Amino acid sequence: SKRLKPNVCAMQQIQGTDKKYFTNCKQWYHRKICGKPTVISYECCPGYERIHGERGCPAALPLVNIYKTLGMVSATTTQIYSDRAELKPEIEGPGSFTFFAPSNEAWAALPEILDSLVSNVNIELLNALHYHMVNKRLSSDDLKHGATFNSMYQDSDLHIHHYPNGIVTVNCARLVKTDQHATNGMVHVIDRVITAITNDIHSFLDTDDDLENLRTAVAMAGMTTMLESEGPYTLFAPTKEAFEKIPRATLTRILSDPVALKDLLNYHILRSIQCSEAIVAGTPMETLQGTMLEVGCNGKDMTLNGKAIITRKDQLGTNGVIHYINELLIPDSAKTVLELAQGSAVTTATQLFIDAGLEPNLSGSEPLTVLAPLNEAFKGEEVPRRDRLLSNHILKGQHSSKVLYHGQTLDTLGGLQLRVFIYRNNLCIENTCIAAHDKTGRFGTMFIVDKVLTPPMGTVMDVLKEDSRFSTLVGAIQRAGLTELLNQKGSYTVFAPTNDAFRAMPSGEYNRLMGNTRQLTNMIKFHMGEEVLVSGGIGSQTWIKPLHGEKLELSVRNSTVFVNKVPVAEADIMATNGVVHVVHSVVQPLRKCLGTLDRLDVVPAPLSPLHAVCLLQLPRCSATGPTCRRDRRSLDGPPL
Repeated sequence: SKRLKPNVCAMQQIQGTDKKYFTNCKQWYHRKICGKPTVISYECCPGYERIHGERGCPAALPLVNIYKTLGMVSATTTQIYSDRAELKPEIEGPGSFTFFAPSNEAWAALPEILDSLVSNVNIELLNALHYHMVNKRLSSDDLKHGATFNSMYQDSDLHIHHYPNGIVTVNCARLVKTDQHATNGMVHVIDRVITAITNDIHSFLDTDDDLENLRTAVAMAGMTTMLESEGPYTLFAPTKEAFEKIPRATLTRILSDPVALKDLLNYHILRSIQCSEAIVAGTPMETLQGTMLEVGCNGKDMTLNGKAIITRKDQLGTNGVIHYINELLIPDSAKTVLELAQGSAVTTATQLFIDAGLEPNLSGSEPLTVLAPLNEAFKGEEVPRRDRLLSNHILKGQHSSKVLYHGQTLDTLGGLQLRVFIYRNNLCIENTCIAAHDKTGRFGTMFIVDKVLTPPMGTVMDVLKEDSRFSTLVGAIQRAGLTELLNQKGSYTVFAPTNDAFRAMPSGEYNRLMGNTRQLTNMIKFHMGEEVLVSGGIGSQTWIKPLHGEKLELSVRNSTVFVNKVPVAEADIMATNGVVHVVHSVVQPLRKCLGTLDRLDVVPAPLSPLHAVCLLQLPRCSATGPTCRRDRRSLDGPPL
């Protein structure tokens, strides 16, 4: 925050408009208001003036009465009308008043109302001005959020809202300049002319034909009494146009479903009064339906979820405020699964479901959960229409990802059981992992997932036998007597070397391995982890315990999985008792070096060949340097 000089006021004005905001330390809006750049200017606060050579505006002017103060704070039109309505003697004389004085621009924005006020023997104008006054002195600190004060017109209430961003409103009119002191009270300049409030929110619905559809829906949902209650509420009221934009079948379905209808209406209501002038940036606000609605602004337009659909603002009632909107807001909880999917990032999967004849399932009232792959999951490959595969993307029952647990099995419409895997960084169902928050509809839920599901079609041994790339590995497994292990129930992660991986081994080493059953068994078990770890569960540094040996270290770089620095060529071939990851090299144990060494003379002797290999990976030092006292070339000879 910027500390201003004494008695200097900062004015922030939106470029290209006459909209101004007096700012203090807690009201800096990062030089943007409603997404538009602002210009900051500085001026003496009312009641003060500059002295040549002094900082700020140190000279305090003598206080004057409210009538004269109006002329000093750019409320000259209010001053003129006070004179015309014969209010001048009252606000010049003794007393203690608060005057919420409309700015000159506020009066200019109401030519028709102004004509009727001025032409009616001035009594209406006097009443209107009295409604802007309170019979006591109120500073901005006294204007607490939710407070009401009796005006000087028939004690009609004035409704105050003091928002966290520092903006203060009276009957949704923003206080442009606050705390302008006078000898007989206080003046606050406001940005519009305010009128007395007599009706509650529901009365607007009763009397405005443009809200006829909304009135009918409220009555059907049994919410009339609520909108007549104390509140306070903000109602984003859909007009006839909004209802007409909704497909007839969708609207009929919602109107005939009491639960969906109530959710729909509650999604249009906030349990607070949100005046448009209090919005300076997008802010998430909780609706009565329980989910968030982003209330924001773009220039002069008030927005909902980023869309400028508000046609009339700030229709204030005794128990809240109404903003008219020309689009119906349908929450996820009132939608079918098909409606959840449409317009989201899963349009490819949605069309495949429809092509497979599954649209009735996605549009019906049967509880289900859909695994919907992102559009990116289909890029670069042609997806055949496989109805059974797609039906296995639909789970029986409506699930929430928050209550799924590790090892849980889920039944699909295609007749399979899918396993749930919980990892530190992900929640996966078989090979596919949840990529976004649940979208929960009326009867179904959509899990947006990162891959097309590949359900398990047999045991690990079945998978290897079915794929000709693994014929050498299958023979080795049979020779080592591990066939039964890979066929039985369990949870294994298998890094499966292809035939090419074995061919890449030196012939002598390959022959020794195949001729030694114990070594062969250990080698195969070293390629098998003791749990199911799909690629989505692997972080930047992950390890898994093999059936033989210490550990397998896994990582992901540029979307490629590595196991002990060997890249995985194909990941996530699912089996009923595990998962297979394809590698083109036989995985070796990671060598353990002595740490980061740069001095050969500090390496303890005797040095093993393994350590010597590690040392060869270090930068070569100078043969004559003081730290190279041992011969690096003696790898096959005596200890260094």
